[in-house]
Amino acid sequence: MENALENDITGHIGTQKYLCTITWRNGQFIMDEPEKIEGRDLGPDPYTTLLASLAACTLSTLRMYIDRKGWDIPEINIALNFHQESNPELTTTITRKITFPVAVEADIKKRLLIIAEKCPVSKLLKSTIIIDTLL
Repeated sequence: MENALENDITGHIGTQKYLCTITWRNGQFIMDEPEKIEGRDLGPDPYTTLLASLAACTLSTLRMYIDRKGWDIPEINIALNFHQESNPELTTTITRKITFPVAVEADIKKRLLIIAEKCPVSKLLKSTIIIDTLL
């Protein structure tokens, strides 16, 4: 089966607690944890990065659709957060709120909600995920 990414995402951690360097096809970025849990808050934490992926994918998918339809919606804003409950299994609920600084007709908003659900990262997160870990 062919991988979705041409190159692997790689990561490295040294002796500094939580500070990770992530390498992607065109560069590097760092990830860390907040100071309240002994990180140094030098970069986004893993949960933030996960939600940022969903935010970027949703915004890009909506922008492509809006442009293809020729609608005059110059800006799209998004806010995400999540919470978890154990009852008895762990359930994670991600809240994704999409807003527009200009008035958008109700029927267009309804269509954009459907399109947001079709962004590739939404579909990935809602699918069955198997993680094969090797040493």
